[in-house]
Amino acid sequence: MIPDSNSYFSVPHHFNVYLTLWDPKRALPTDDELRDMQSVGLKLLTEVKSLEANCLLQLRNLDNDAKAVVDFLKLQSRKVDLVLQHMLEKEVQDGELFTGDQFGGSGVSIISSRPLDINDHVKTHIYLHTELVAILCICQIKTCTPLATDDAIETPYWRCDLEFSQILEDDIEQLVKASLNVQQKMLKKRKQTIDRQRS
Repeated sequence: MIPDSNSYFSVPHHFNVYLTLWDPKRALPTDDELRDMQSVGLKLLTEVKSLEANCLLQLRNLDNDAKAVVDFLKLQSRKVDLVLQHMLEKEVQDGELFTGDQFGGSGVSIISSRPLDINDHVKTHIYLHTELVAILCICQIKTCTPLATDDAIETPYWRCDLEFSQILEDDIEQLVKASLNVQQKMLKKRKQTIDRQRS
């Protein structure tokens, strides 16, 4: 189910997206049907991420003496995530590959060499490699805008905005956390740049 999409923000980021046109005669999948569509690797990664989030929440309630244990468990968790991500990347991907350039809890933006059909639904695999997030969902193409180029005659690329039509709540949570993490990294990098310019 999709909460109010206006409550989410998006961040710029480069990632891979695979799109497959959804048959307009078919109803959109339910949450259970969407889970059944996931590959084994994707199911494993999703389950591990969910367990990790619950465990880390409980560990935060421990006193300062447990910090070393928490840090060690985070490291182990990251190792497992990396192995699962590697597994997913080795799987045969269905659909056409696009480059994503923005994501958030309500949708993604991709760059396309051609305009996509507005209002079409697409089965969407999202792979945020640096954030160790992989998601399967159904999106609807909302806009497709030509990107400005120096050549006024020809526009070779389009930015297409895709809005989530069917996505699991756990996956929205993963995307929101990843967007906050990316934003934090951007702010840290900007601060370092300003500090270097001042010194």
